[in-house]
Amino acid sequence: MALEPRSQDQTEDRRREQVARAAWLGALGVVVLAICTGCSPTPREQAERDFQTIKKENSADRLFERGKAFAAIGDHTRAEEYLAAAIDAGKDRREALPLLLDVCVQGGRYRSAIQHAENHLRLHPNDVRTRLMVATLYTALDEPKQARAELEKVVDAKPNEAQAHYLLAVVARDSEHDIVEADRHFREYLRIEPNGAHADEAKASLLKRLP
Repeated sequence: MALEPRSQDQTEDRRREQVARAAWLGALGVVVLAICTGCSPTPREQAERDFQTIKKENSADRLFERGKAFAAIGDHTRAEEYLAAAIDAGKDRREALPLLLDVCVQGGRYRSAIQHAENHLRLHPNDVRTRLMVATLYTALDEPKQARAELEKVVDAKPNEAQAHYLLAVVARDSEHDIVEADRHFREYLRIEPNGAHADEAKASLLKRLP
């Protein structure tokens, strides 16, 4: 008995089935390979991740450079926006934060400067320089309680920080009217920096003036 030849439609259906099966097996192989290798990324996936990292770094650098450019022409508001965005994008805080605080101060935006600095201090509580800046800003805003709290943390971490002792003396004298406390800190300031920028004021404010 002679076999009937396959129709063209049957042959095409079989070919499609074979292609679909091969594709399914290929996909299954990828999944199995991922499981066996601990789901490690393929070279292509790793390259994409590396590209995104580089893109992010470049974006932070571009934002920082734009912020510097606006600062240079005195547009402090835009400079603040770009510098803050640069930090959010991953720019090194040690490089960007001092400039960010400076443009805020130059623009009279003390509250914004404090906010940026305190956000930084939550991540880096041992940054004495930034904490001293916050204390100075609180002093300028005539908020002695907040200023004292920050200044005491500064002198706890760095007892010979002359500027902190000077500001503590000013807070005690002008806001708290505690001349004894002011005298103590003015003396500490003079011990550390006898010829400092505030030496004359410190000597004049002592309970018993020094020669």
